[in-house]
Amino acid sequence: MRRNGAFFIMFCLMCMLVAHPAFGARNSTVGETGKKQQSTKKKGKSGTAKSAKATKAKPPQKPAAKKQVAADKHKPVPIPVSIETPAVGRGVVNDVRYWSNPDYTRIAVSVDREVQFEYHQLPAIREASVPPRLYIDLKGTHVAPGVKDIPIGDGLLKTARIGQYRADTVRVVLDMESIKDYKIFTFSDPFRIIIDVKGDRREELTKPRETVLTPLVPSVPAIKPEPAEQKRPPKPVIGKVRRIVVDPGHGGHDPGALGGNGTKEKDIVLQVGLKLAKLLRELGLDVVMTRSTDVFLELQERTAIANKVGADLFVSIHANAALNRNVSGIETYYLNLAKTEKAAQLAAKENGTSLEKVSLLQAVLFDLMANYKLNDSAHLAEEVQKSLYHKVSGEYAGVKNLGVKQGPFYVLVGATMPSILVETAFLSNEKEEVRLRDTQYQDATAAGILDGIRAYMASLK
Repeated sequence: MRRNGAFFIMFCLMCMLVAHPAFGARNSTVGETGKKQQSTKKKGKSGTAKSAKATKAKPPQKPAAKKQVAADKHKPVPIPVSIETPAVGRGVVNDVRYWSNPDYTRIAVSVDREVQFEYHQLPAIREASVPPRLYIDLKGTHVAPGVKDIPIGDGLLKTARIGQYRADTVRVVLDMESIKDYKIFTFSDPFRIIIDVKGDRREELTKPRETVLTPLVPSVPAIKPEPAEQKRPPKPVIGKVRRIVVDPGHGGHDPGALGGNGTKEKDIVLQVGLKLAKLLRELGLDVVMTRSTDVFLELQERTAIANKVGADLFVSIHANAALNRNVSGIETYYLNLAKTEKAAQLAAKENGTSLEKVSLLQAVLFDLMANYKLNDSAHLAEEVQKSLYHKVSGEYAGVKNLGVKQGPFYVLVGATMPSILVETAFLSNEKEEVRLRDTQYQDATAAGILDGIRAYMASLK
């Protein structure tokens, strides 16, 4: 029993000795594992707290956004540059011109595109010595460099001032001195605003000159007839017509109508115009030509010249054209509404614009013709057409008389004197193109127009 008890005790001691290191190792492992688990729990609480806080205060995607912001910090930041971009779609006021005499002034404001505008008249402010003013606001425009105020001082207007009234508005101001009436209208292609200012016509402009005109009929040869058969020389006509403006159409970069063989309208009408001017001067009349060389004049300038010099008649010379090359003949126009589609088409051709623009002009034409010599112009057109046809048809066979017609021609708008537009023949017709190039035909045309002017002058009392 004792032996068994001792043996049992020894066996237990040996087991304890063997098991002790393993126990220590187990405790160490558990301790480290516990620390790791404890550390993990702490981290988990911390992350969970942050996540919960973020969930309450910020959207779930914010951490991703923060990462993006952090990444963007490393990208180069562009330096801001101030660039003044030009206004898109704005019109450019590129020119202001004027023509004047003591009772008439025409202002032309040129814009590179069609724009809207409005105008107003302001009374004088005597206390501040401010004259009455007429101003025009052009919407959606800016002033081109170099366009400046214009001193006029013609008794009607003092100055024409121009400036950038607003960022998108140009204002043109006319400082008035003494005017009776004014008209404002537009031309197209290019777009122009025309202001015609008128005053009381002064006496000296219509007063007959001291010189006596050469008789309209050639003098009788100085032969001594029998006393009973002696005839009195034709009585000189001292009429109301003293100065005539001859206007050859087109010119410069504007050739006008073109013939099948390359004949240019601008060349033909210049030759006819020079011949007509020579014949008129031989009668003792004062003649002013809008152009005597191959230069370009805008349509508003041609009438302005006639008004400026105080002309008594205005005759614009052209050559016709038609899509139908068989069309031929002579016709004469005066300013009025177009009565036919062909007249409107011709006006569009001579105006250098479209039928739509011609229609717009017709809408305001009655107002523009308030001071236009309508009846006198119709009378002048009748006399010139009749005499021109008679002269040319007497020398050339097959000439057609297309008669007197009416049309809204830019070149006649604003004229203060009887004015007509003569279509001498059709360049589009092969036969008439050949004639227009012929010097003799040009002579006959000039002589025919002269005869018509003489007949008109003789009819005045």
